[in-house]
Amino acid sequence: MALQLWDSLKESITAYTGLSPATFFTILALGLAFYYVVTVLFGSSSSSSAAHHRARSFEDQMEPLPPPVQVGEISEDELKQYDGTDPKKPLLMAIKGQIYDVSQSRMFYGPGGPYALFAGKDASRALAKMSFEDKDLTGDISGLGPFELEALQDWEYKFMGKYVKVGTIKKPVSEANGSEPTVSSTAEAAVRDAPKPAEDVVPEKVEETVEATSAAADEKKED
Repeated sequence: MALQLWDSLKESITAYTGLSPATFFTILALGLAFYYVVTVLFGSSSSSSAAHHRARSFEDQMEPLPPPVQVGEISEDELKQYDGTDPKKPLLMAIKGQIYDVSQSRMFYGPGGPYALFAGKDASRALAKMSFEDKDLTGDISGLGPFELEALQDWEYKFMGKYVKVGTIKKPVSEANGSEPTVSSTAEAAVRDAPKPAEDVVPEKVEETVEATSAAADEKKED
């Protein structure tokens, strides 16, 4: 069966092209080789230029970031408004009470990014411990070890060198003024308000004792 098909193919090639089967297949192979060479030489440059054109078109479509806006001194609740959920507002984040504009790294700190939970917060403790737990999303760094404090310092240097500082976190009134009573101040007040002992009683008793002793000494002298 296969031999019959091969014989039929050779007869067809000779009848339609006037060439022998060997010559026909040689020309066909040369044509395929020439097509491959042309594709490699010119196809890669055209594809790279097309890719470059697409990348440039994507950059043109992206709107330039607005310059950082100073927010001044704001509370932690006000900082939550800049967590990236509102695209019209800048993306802010704080370290050790210092607020930075991280809008240029929205892919990391914006919604859906790997560090999105840090945005709109002072995440000093979480950065120091490299923690993603909600309990560590705070600016309280008390109780941290030396290695954790060093890691936090590295993060702060990174933010200072890469992002623009736009404000600070407002401290609570009790912390700022120190109005919260302490144990020592309470104890001092208790001592100050305690009733004083009768200071006049003791001197009177001492005076009576001295007079009695003097009288007894005089009687002995008279005897």
